[in-house]
Amino acid sequence: MKELLLGNEAVARGLYEAGVRVVSSYPGTPSTEITEAAATHDEIFCEWAPNEKVAMEVASGASFGGARSFCGMKHVGLNVAADPLFTMSYIGVNAGMVIGVADDPGMHSSQNEQDSRNYAIAAKLPMLEPSDSSECRDFTKLAYRLSEQFDTPVLLRLSTRVSHSRSIVELEEREERPLLPYHKDPSKNVMLPVFATKKHAVVEKRTVALAEWAETAEINRVEDNGSDVGVIAAGSVYTYAREALGDTVSYLKLGMVNPLPERLIRDFASRVKKLYVIEELDDVLETFCRKIGVPVIGKDVFPRCGEFSQSVIRRCVLGEEPETMQVQQPIPGRPPVMCCGCPHRGVFYTLKKLGVYVSGDIGCYTLGATAPLSAMDASICMGASVSSLHGFNKAIGAEAEKKSVAVIGDPTFIHSGITGLIDIAYNKSNSVVMVLDNSITGMTGHQQNPTTGYTIKGDPTSAVNLEALCHAVGIARVRVVDPYNLKETEQAVREELEADGPSVIICRRPCALLKYVKHNPPLTIDRDRCIGCKRCLGIGCPAISIHGNKAEIDATQCVGCGVCEGLCPKQAIGAKEAAK
Repeated sequence: MKELLLGNEAVARGLYEAGVRVVSSYPGTPSTEITEAAATHDEIFCEWAPNEKVAMEVASGASFGGARSFCGMKHVGLNVAADPLFTMSYIGVNAGMVIGVADDPGMHSSQNEQDSRNYAIAAKLPMLEPSDSSECRDFTKLAYRLSEQFDTPVLLRLSTRVSHSRSIVELEEREERPLLPYHKDPSKNVMLPVFATKKHAVVEKRTVALAEWAETAEINRVEDNGSDVGVIAAGSVYTYAREALGDTVSYLKLGMVNPLPERLIRDFASRVKKLYVIEELDDVLETFCRKIGVPVIGKDVFPRCGEFSQSVIRRCVLGEEPETMQVQQPIPGRPPVMCCGCPHRGVFYTLKKLGVYVSGDIGCYTLGATAPLSAMDASICMGASVSSLHGFNKAIGAEAEKKSVAVIGDPTFIHSGITGLIDIAYNKSNSVVMVLDNSITGMTGHQQNPTTGYTIKGDPTSAVNLEALCHAVGIARVRVVDPYNLKETEQAVREELEADGPSVIICRRPCALLKYVKHNPPLTIDRDRCIGCKRCLGIGCPAISIHGNKAEIDATQCVGCGVCEGLCPKQAIGAKEAAK
């Protein structure tokens, strides 16, 4: 049977068919759908872990226990999981273990553009890179065979376009695999220096063996079109090159991008007079070719930044510019904004009003940095808002302590914010941390997390009590506010900034897009009262606009949150009945 699947869905299908038993991941665009799709199969235990490090450790434990396992994450998530990743390279596996990592060229939903192939090289791990959904399934299954054959975790590298594009996938039945027996072997599984020193040599020999396997592997193939021009490419870039250049060039399509097949590359290079290496982001393939003495054209003509396309390749290889059509009227910019009724909006309006320094974090609320709110000063990575605020206040002192806060979402706080809060409590930092609790993992599409009380499959479970947790790590001052209530929120921030010692303000209101949330009737504008002051535009709600110098509210978007109502100096905003 054939189905049209996303690349991520095809990976999940590969997990199912390969007999995988345990999947532990952390949601991160563009990788999230892998685990969501895997969770639809009752044969696979699936979970959202608190963070990527935990996910990889869970997967490693399952491998020790004899079950094929998987953990998935986006590229920056691999940074979080790097600690177990490097050591698992030394340890190896019992049952097969695969790590899915999705890169994001073009930074569609990421804070940087790092290339995960560098992790494969640094950790000395094999990495496969599919170019479409069919290969996503096939390469996933192959990864488990390689993992068990060579006693190694295997990295499966995706990209945004492969993860989120659809193509035809041939479905097969699941291969049920019994648990492999566990054998106690500290020399293999306990990385004391005396054991790790020997395992390093094993890893180096394994890399040589994998490189030899890559020389004749079917996933590395030459497409000889009799051309004097050759192209080496992998992943989505190979697909772009095929579409842009057709059969006018010959191709070396690489399915394994680490380790690389030296003899195969040399042989292919000998067949052509001009050789292009086309790769997004870093010059990994190009550097390898130059290292083995193969002259290539690479980043001297192709961009180092951003996502490639067919047009980019045609421009760089053929010097052809795509035909374009000029739009007569300029199109206004449409920057991303918080949704109507977003509980974060009132928080950032308040923080902007108070003029405080805001140490930000990763989530929907990062949009608090954009106009018109413009209330966030810094954002680094998951959990950094809390730790960074502590450092900021310790650097400047009392002057900063009364004028600075950290903001962090509930799942991000669980991911990496708790340890920063412990640091604040332990080292007596007079810092205010605001946990923006919208009862879901919003930024990646409403995944459950340890604070929601439900598992990935919707089963009830224990929920972390944020108030109790904050008290437990040493925070005496913990209070809860409703972010729709601007007066309450402002009062809480003012009081905690003036208080001595660390404090936490939990701004609790469910995401407006959650299905169970009941909305109020949409608000309306009394045009007789409206003076066109535009104060209501300051919250950046997409339901509010100006027409004829008067404010208007789009009833199809408004959820009746009431935040704008409290801003109007003329009480021109209210429920329909009141406006009449």
